Amino acid sequence: MSDVSYIKRPNRVLTVYAYIFLVVLYIPILSIPLFAFNDSIYVRFPLQGFTTQWFGQLWARESLWDALGNSLRVGICVAVISTMLGVLAARAITRSRLPGQNAIVAFVMLPIVMPGIIFGVALLVLLSRLGIPLSLYTVGLGHLVVCLPFAIATLLPRFEGFDKSMEEASADLGENGWYTFWRVTFPIVLPGVVASLLLTFTISFDEVIMAFFLTGTEPTLPMYIWSQLRFPREFPSVLALSTIILLVSFILVFVALWISRVGLNKDAGKL
Repeated sequence: MSDVSYIKRPNRVLTVYAYIFLVVLYIPILSIPLFAFNDSIYVRFPLQGFTTQWFGQLWARESLWDALGNSLRVGICVAVISTMLGVLAARAITRSRLPGQNAIVAFVMLPIVMPGIIFGVALLVLLSRLGIPLSLYTVGLGHLVVCLPFAIATLLPRFEGFDKSMEEASADLGENGWYTFWRVTFPIVLPGVVASLLLTFTISFDEVIMAFFLTGTEPTLPMYIWSQLRFPREFPSVLALSTIILLVSFILVFVALWISRVGLNKDAGKL
């Protein structure tokens, strides 16, 4: 009994550390919407008043909408391609035993831990040597390198979390591998696919390091924001735009995590 109570006793040091970590992480982020509604072009206390004029100014900027369209096109394409490749990779990892599989998986996951600036410089040098001009396609290639490991990491638990005998039963009933995947496997892993699409789209939409090195004459939205920081009078509008992006990003990430967890909980309940 004493051992059980000891195990359940909360660790105060870790609790204090967790609170400090959350404060240090989120206080700077929460200051963005705070000053986005401030009636002043200067970021300082005390606040001058409440206003929504900075949000209204965003609607009249054609260059902003062009950048937004570029980010949406790149983000959607990267999300679809990285999720498709992630499905194939996750299925291969969980269903096959390839020579050097662990090394291959570690190599694919490398962009998660490797600084993005290294991949950005490497891709820029490679593309310049090949004579490929910088454009939205090169930005999408860089984002694909970043997003693919996250897609695989999201989909792996889905492929590992359901009973493989269901696929074997489908094969015993005469279905080939293609129909077995679409009629049995894909509906089961669908929550993971949706979560991967949302997560990789958010990562691509917000990514700035790869875009900084690989953008041509068509800037994405993060690069548009970066260019506007040079002008002090544009800074409040940048804060307003950042507030909208922050809100949408949080919603997409939470929805992706919720869909992924709901799917796993349903599978656990069936078992």
